[in-house]
Amino acid sequence: MQTHTDEGSCHRMPLFTAGECGYFTYRIPALAVSPGGTVLAFAEGRRNNGADDDAIDLVLKRSLDGGVTWQPLQVLCRDGERSVNQPTPIVDAARKRVVLLFCKDNTAVYVTKSSDDGVSWSPAVEITGAVVDSAWAFVGTGPGHGIQLSSGRLLAPSWGDVTPGRLTQRKEVQQFSYAVFSDDNGATWKRGAPMDMGCSDECMAVETVDGALYMDMRSAPGRKRRAYAWSRDGGTHWSMVQYDERLPEPSCQGSIVRYSTEAEGGENRILMAHPARTGARQRLTVLTSTDECCSWPVARVLDEGYSGYSDLAVTPDKTILCLYETAGCMALTLARFDLAWVTG
Repeated sequence: MQTHTDEGSCHRMPLFTAGECGYFTYRIPALAVSPGGTVLAFAEGRRNNGADDDAIDLVLKRSLDGGVTWQPLQVLCRDGERSVNQPTPIVDAARKRVVLLFCKDNTAVYVTKSSDDGVSWSPAVEITGAVVDSAWAFVGTGPGHGIQLSSGRLLAPSWGDVTPGRLTQRKEVQQFSYAVFSDDNGATWKRGAPMDMGCSDECMAVETVDGALYMDMRSAPGRKRRAYAWSRDGGTHWSMVQYDERLPEPSCQGSIVRYSTEAEGGENRILMAHPARTGARQRLTVLTSTDECCSWPVARVLDEGYSGYSDLAVTPDKTILCLYETAGCMALTLARFDLAWVTG
């Protein structure tokens, strides 16, 4: 693997910072570029202590110029002292809107929609009964963006957990990845089959040019390599979870996005980002694949320091955006760069 570490033409800016608008900190980034070209940056606004079960609001910032400048923070959902979390936006190109899945207390799943580039959102509708098995203790959509398949299906990569007890106080967990999807533009939702137990959890998907799905996943603790699986039926069923020995990680959420296809006049190219040190959430690295996720021959280090969860997006002019956790989870930084920076 060829790795580039010099700065190049990458531009960074703090987008969500601890203390802003009274929040203790911000975590769990998600990005989407609306059909109208507006960049939407979602996050969890953690109010009191930053814990996963803190009182959390779902918040949003919008950019009308490809991520250069940003409008003031919007609070999308607050529900008393509950944790409103796990933002998973999906761009519905057919209906020209953005569909957003999210959770409350990691036990209930909701969906809301925007047809005006994120200015306003429909009342949230609970879909827990359709997408969560009653035997599961916890659930999470994403976090990070979902995708619309070539079939029109809306798909939200998700994870489940069968381990009882408080979310933040369990020493051992049994988690798995799976997919939530809709074939009627978000009116109704279903869940696919769970993947192998105890192998992976938080995940993100990309569709390959032959119609398959590749799921990039956070590996179970101790594995120290990115997990992945394939689906040939739109996310209903998945192959056995495997680990890519070429992709070291500390067990952390990562992100993946399609950059271009030959059919659109470019090259089949997919981008991935995740921390690449096994012992700590550091060295956030952007990788490229030109063979539909079979290999990742070129890697570019985006941040050598602390760098946790991330999400990638591509704007209409092919600017690449990466929103990621920095400063020990006390800030979300936005990086803007082009393909030439990634490939060196």
